[in-house]
Amino acid sequence: MRRTIAILVAVPLASMPLNMAGATDGPFEPGLVRLSEILGSLHFLRNLCGEKGTVWRDQMEALMAAEKPDATRKARFIASFNHGYRTFQTTYTSCTPAAAAAIQRYVKEGETLSREIAVKYGN
Repeated sequence: MRRTIAILVAVPLASMPLNMAGATDGPFEPGLVRLSEILGSLHFLRNLCGEKGTVWRDQMEALMAAEKPDATRKARFIASFNHGYRTFQTTYTSCTPAAAAAIQRYVKEGETLSREIAVKYGN
């Protein structure tokens, strides 16, 4: 399942147009910022619930590589990722049914968001 989720996030991102350095933010920017937050949340929650590794951080790095953001946008994406991570870090110290439910909600939202961004703004 983890591989499927990673592919569902990465494939739509790979088909998105690359932003040129200094380009203005596009209408998809709020979605990318939210996706960054989701990836941060999943990075914390999935590791809390037994997944070991950096799959979700790696997905964030793939998003950054695809977007090639300027310093301001990069800082915004990183802040959003960190916000998602820290929000759950302060809430959960062990994997609970609520944490597992949050994982499922965030995976679904991330998949939907990735697909919508790719369909609306991809080539």
